Amino acid sequence: MYPQTQRRWNFIFALIFCFSVLSNAQESGWLSTGPYGGDARSFALNPHNPRQIYLGTTSGWVYLSEDGGRNWERLAHLGLSDDFVIDHLIVDAVDPQTIYAAAWVLTRGQGDDDGGIFVSHDAGRHFTEIKAMHGQSVRALAQAPSDPNMLFAGTLKGVYRSTDGGAQWELISPEGSNEIHEIESIAIDPQNPAIVYAGTWHLPWKTTDGGKTWHNIKQGIIDDSDVFSILVDPDEPKIVFASACSGIYKSVNGGEAFSKVQGIPATARRTRVLMQDPIHRSTVYAGTTEGLYRTTDGGHSWQPLTGSGTIVNDVLIDPSNPDRVLLATDRSGVLASQDRARSFLPSNQGFSQRQVHALAVDPNNSQRMVAGVVNDKFYGGVFFSFDGGHSWQQRSIGLDGRDVMTLVINPDGSVVAGTDNGIFRVPGSAWEKPNAWLPPEKATYYARKLNVYHPDKTGKKPAGHKPVEESLDGTKRLQSSRIFDMELRGDLLCAAASTGVYCSHDAGQTWQGGTVIFSGDIRKIAMSDGVLYAVRPGILAESKDEGKSWRLMSMPVHAKSIRSMAVAASGDIWLAAAEGLYLTHDKGEHWLEVKRFPLRDLNSIAYEPALNQLIVTSNTSTYVFKVNEGGATWTYVNTGWLLHQVKLVDGHYIAASLYDGVVIGPENPPAQH
Repeated sequence: MYPQTQRRWNFIFALIFCFSVLSNAQESGWLSTGPYGGDARSFALNPHNPRQIYLGTTSGWVYLSEDGGRNWERLAHLGLSDDFVIDHLIVDAVDPQTIYAAAWVLTRGQGDDDGGIFVSHDAGRHFTEIKAMHGQSVRALAQAPSDPNMLFAGTLKGVYRSTDGGAQWELISPEGSNEIHEIESIAIDPQNPAIVYAGTWHLPWKTTDGGKTWHNIKQGIIDDSDVFSILVDPDEPKIVFASACSGIYKSVNGGEAFSKVQGIPATARRTRVLMQDPIHRSTVYAGTTEGLYRTTDGGHSWQPLTGSGTIVNDVLIDPSNPDRVLLATDRSGVLASQDRARSFLPSNQGFSQRQVHALAVDPNNSQRMVAGVVNDKFYGGVFFSFDGGHSWQQRSIGLDGRDVMTLVINPDGSVVAGTDNGIFRVPGSAWEKPNAWLPPEKATYYARKLNVYHPDKTGKKPAGHKPVEESLDGTKRLQSSRIFDMELRGDLLCAAASTGVYCSHDAGQTWQGGTVIFSGDIRKIAMSDGVLYAVRPGILAESKDEGKSWRLMSMPVHAKSIRSMAVAASGDIWLAAAEGLYLTHDKGEHWLEVKRFPLRDLNSIAYEPALNQLIVTSNTSTYVFKVNEGGATWTYVNTGWLLHQVKLVDGHYIAASLYDGVVIGPENPPAQH
């Protein structure tokens, strides 16, 4: 239990950190420089200015383009969380300064922080939450075409309506209904706002009297179909399209009966969005989880327009030029076409939602950097920069969509990548596994005796200790491992893996190693003065012979979730954990918790020799802390981004972010004490 003063300081800093995510990062001088792309979720076009487009993301951020989607700027953040999915944005039909945004949280059920509706009255620069919808998981949002004061929202609880521009809301579907809930899509009749269509996770519904009564419109639709999108033709409101997990359906009598359209393969039938050409009404685009499709004859036939690897979340058609089509996609960000969707190119300048998990700087050329991303499949992998991180080029041939967990640049310029499935090396243009450089007769096979022991009272190996016999093919076992971390000192390169610790003396071409102790993932390693340290949940060990034998060390009692480790020039060992910050001056004999340190949920700690300080970051704070040796004092700066792996390069900071690509800080940024 912390003393009262400590609790007070924790509370004050928690408030500061919660609201820091709302600050404008550009004002702090820390800027995201890519790699551009990532998850783009939704579009909204300013009806008074078609060159102004808003973009919603999966991390609570709203972006803005002033040039029709060619360049983007990070505009505003919704709420205090970093996991809001913004599936719907609306620019008010009358007042373009008013923007509505609907949000939900992917990883939770119904709760206090599951989403909501936000409104901006300054063209999206600042948003405030609409209190009446606080905590609602809002999956659909629509404005009545014939009455802009009327807004409709679909949540997990039902259908809501506002008649005063979003200030007040009422539930217009039956409260506690076993049928009309988990609303995924909403459409309003263009002429009569009392006619509302609602798609649920199990079938569509309709009201013609403003919600007083509802009836199921499932005729012709396969039972238990999740209805993702509903489209009502503005010229002929009796024509209704609905997309579901079972396919796309069309009705010519206002939804009273549907027929399934043909031409889209069953594997691509999770159609997230239907979008009608604003000029050519018989043309409808279908954005699916396996590419973009289009019909030009009102749904009779459909043609694929992209590859099946493109996951389409939203479609925007320029009303002033329907040849220009934008797609919001998973992983590849915004794709743009100038030829009516015949071809697409990335249009992501300024937009980065990449999860950069690894970042390395060439020791011989600080302008050369590499960044590794996760969760992007073939759109991710490794990106190279040759101008200090200001622009990036993807070089991922051979990685086959693997997540890149850690990176090292060797003194010879070769790059080694630790992935979720083995280690790869790139001496040229393509990535290869290490044993690709070895003739078969020189492959690394070995049998060894593993020395893992608890020291006796004198700190030596106990009498009668017997090594554990271990026979394995080191190369094969390494290549089936998840690689969590790598560390380079001189010509010694070591890797922390799900099967142990491995080391290489030839820039990652050949490896030896294996189990450290028992089983489990080795999450972090560190090297100092010829000593190799390895940590995993509940275990900290050191080796003085490159992993041939290991000595167990004690752990901080309260540190249950170790995220990172660093060794300072003094030899002090530091651990960053979910529970806080810890250090030992005597190789683990005694551990100290930095009691007044205000951050928790720490994600990284690194020793910066040029500063003789430790740099610490957290999953839940946009502050970066520089901690002096001993942990008694520190300074901090608000970067505006959720960061980890902060490095000092040529007087500037460069960092990997959790959701926003690589972030570069100003020279000698001002710090607070």
